[in-house]
Amino acid sequence: MPRAPATGGVEIHYEEQGSGPLVVLSSYWSLHPSVFGPITAELAGDHRVVRYDDRGTGRSSPDGPYDLDTAAEDLAAVIEHAGAPAVVLCVADGANRAVRVATRHPDLITAVVSIGGAPLARERFADLEVLAASQGVVEALMAQIETDYKGTLRGTLGATNPQFSEDELRARIDAQVKHVPQEVATERVRAWVADDPVESGLQTGDRLWVLVAEVLSGGWFPAGRQMAEIVRGELPRANIVEVSDGMMSRPDETAAVVRRILAGRAVQAADQG
Repeated sequence: MPRAPATGGVEIHYEEQGSGPLVVLSSYWSLHPSVFGPITAELAGDHRVVRYDDRGTGRSSPDGPYDLDTAAEDLAAVIEHAGAPAVVLCVADGANRAVRVATRHPDLITAVVSIGGAPLARERFADLEVLAASQGVVEALMAQIETDYKGTLRGTLGATNPQFSEDELRARIDAQVKHVPQEVATERVRAWVADDPVESGLQTGDRLWVLVAEVLSGGWFPAGRQMAEIVRGELPRANIVEVSDGMMSRPDETAAVVRRILAGRAVQAADQG
């Protein structure tokens, strides 16, 4: 399997399937590879799909640091090693990484597709009745990750994956704990909570696509039309697409957005040629 060289002598393990335009699946704080199974199957017939293990997880080098700037450079290293440019699909803090790369290394990224959320700071939700707006709730979550990692995953995965049976949820938690060690997850969540990626999101401009659905977010963030309104206000050049569900339950909808983006870029290239 290929390994991309990154800062500090770290090597980032990645896997690829299919052939065609490059699509990179951005890692995030609690990633388990199974999350990307449906979208990989949907896209691999006409795209080259790359999924990677973040530093400290899976088969990548265990060395930190685990801050978002380093994570963004690791994502850039994977894209460059795999053969830029790429459409990057992301959720959660994966979007914060991806817009950093889009602004610092614009030649590496064709578009950032953020599913169910957007590269925004928690302060943007301060007046809303969502869990991420409460400092007390967030501090309790971070404390729980440090003391009861499995319990935290049960709560977050159960809320965002109502389709899981009890056996499926238990198996997913066990696999995720093995893939993402507790200490790595803790540091990544702390970095995400403290981050304000809006400036990078603004600079990404119309290369940022935000997919919204009422059923996404698990109560932690605004969802659906409420999220769309916030994105229009904070990231006015971003493209907003309403979907019925995320890339696990409806990978065809996410794949359709990727194909739409690449078809549009192809037309632009032909016009410029």
